[in-house]
Amino acid sequence: MRHSDIEQLPYRPNVGVMLINRAGLVFVAQRLEHYSEAWQMPQGGIDPGEDARVAALRELEEETGVPAQKVQILAETPGWIPYELPADLIPQLWGGKYRGQEQKWFLMRFLGEDSDVNIDTDEPEFSAWKWIAPADLPEAIVSFKRDVYRSVLAAFKEHLP
Repeated sequence: MRHSDIEQLPYRPNVGVMLINRAGLVFVAQRLEHYSEAWQMPQGGIDPGEDARVAALRELEEETGVPAQKVQILAETPGWIPYELPADLIPQLWGGKYRGQEQKWFLMRFLGEDSDVNIDTDEPEFSAWKWIAPADLPEAIVSFKRDVYRSVLAAFKEHLP
């Protein structure tokens, strides 16, 4: 794809969830299709007509097994945070229809126990999960999403240890 073609593509509407436990650590998981040490927070597309908050709770449960009653929403980013996909990934993801994603992020406190997390869902996306310190997030993620994670950390800094 040419650069001029990519610039004409829209962003895919998406939500992300920063799930923190009682100790202030952040949930991250490793995608099934990745073979590197790349981790991410839960995220996913917004269905047509779906409210972003509803989408965030749905995606969290679909990806981690954690239902809405096991979390408390503490904050959301004031705006949307976009990121560009690397050019070689654009044709491989979402039928080449998007240049990247524009994300609304939600900070949620996990009210459950580790045993409530179940990544072995009906349509699993993750191979492993763990809790990490918020400061470790940018280095844990794939390079093209690092600025997004820094923006999310900045947006939620008053709620983090």
